Amino acid sequence: MFTKLKNLGPGLLFAGAAIGVSHLVQSTRAGADFGLGLLWALLLVNLFKYPFFQFGPRYATATGESLLDGYKKLGKGVLAIYYVLNLATMFTIQTAVTIVTAGLACTLFGDFGSFNFGNKILNSTEIYTILILIVCLFILIFGKYKLLDRLMKIIVITLTISTVVAVIIALTNSSEPLYFNQILPSNSLEIGFLIAFMGWMPAPLDVSVWQSLWTIEKNKETKEYTPQSALFDFNIGYLSTIIIGIGFLLLGTLVMFNSGEIFSNSASVFSGQLINMYTKNLGNWAYIIIGVAAFTTMFSTTLTTLDASPRAMAKTTSLLFKKSSKFNYTFWISLLTLGTVFIFLFLASEMGLLIKIATILSFITAPFYAIINYTLISSKHTPKEWQPSKKLHLLSLLSIVFLIGFSVWYLISL
Repeated sequence: MFTKLKNLGPGLLFAGAAIGVSHLVQSTRAGADFGLGLLWALLLVNLFKYPFFQFGPRYATATGESLLDGYKKLGKGVLAIYYVLNLATMFTIQTAVTIVTAGLACTLFGDFGSFNFGNKILNSTEIYTILILIVCLFILIFGKYKLLDRLMKIIVITLTISTVVAVIIALTNSSEPLYFNQILPSNSLEIGFLIAFMGWMPAPLDVSVWQSLWTIEKNKETKEYTPQSALFDFNIGYLSTIIIGIGFLLLGTLVMFNSGEIFSNSASVFSGQLINMYTKNLGNWAYIIIGVAAFTTMFSTTLTTLDASPRAMAKTTSLLFKKSSKFNYTFWISLLTLGTVFIFLFLASEMGLLIKIATILSFITAPFYAIINYTLISSKHTPKEWQPSKKLHLLSLLSIVFLIGFSVWYLISL
């Protein structure tokens, strides 16, 4: 058991990447707008996405290579499609998660006021964005995977404890009964929210690629990271995302449902509303606990996405063009950091729109990742003993039908 706990790493990194906007923003809003009415959607999408996320560490430990290497074996066109999709979404996703993190930092740690930067006057949220990205960049460039692995264990444990404590106290303080009546959204606005909610719950399916890359890095550290320990690690991380997702759904229900509050699309204003509503309804103690839970949620996502997208782009570029020397990890992480700052300075007030675009894109592209991950893990490129069981095959096929069906439903409801 000690060895299994010691080998925890990529699974917790998955949790760190997954537990972010989908949980803090989308799950809280789902609770605020629908109570527990969308609990079915949270549980169902976690079930149907599970196989395709799990295939990342399964394939990586069984073959010693990442999913990206496997995509190339399925055909260079498959890898090229991934390259284009990742390039199209990586800046939007990084900006969306960093905006929320910066807004929370501004609420929790105080307002800087404004700062003159050439012809541009930076506000506090913009300053925090730049500082957070610099801190993350420093951790990843100098600490590399080893520091990221160790830091994420502390962050995920802190996040889980603070969220569970907040839910327990909120349940204790609430005199209102919980209603478990489930709701199927009917109008286009509600359907749009449902798809956005499910798009990043628990994470976009391309995070399976990140998981496989982190698994390869973990393998370099220890020879004890076998397929069995990789699946144990992943299941721990995946279970954490489900528990914390339900936690934020409950908090949104207990604190915000029927409150009449209209949430702002501004990062700093939304963050202030979130923290203040918890404090007003649960007491001053909630400021620290919810603040810690919210900030660690978003900082972990900012950190892991800033590591994973450049790692994936560097590997894909190397496989497609064999130019790893120039377009390496350092190049892509620098480009992503600068691109995030550039987008943020011009679109900071559109946090809600950025998140909606990114989450909907994630859901619509989910069937693509589901099909290629399933094809790869079931092919001759995966050793027979590590191919899915009959039950996992069945769940995978049902999941593909589910993801395609929901994407079509969304497109025809526009």
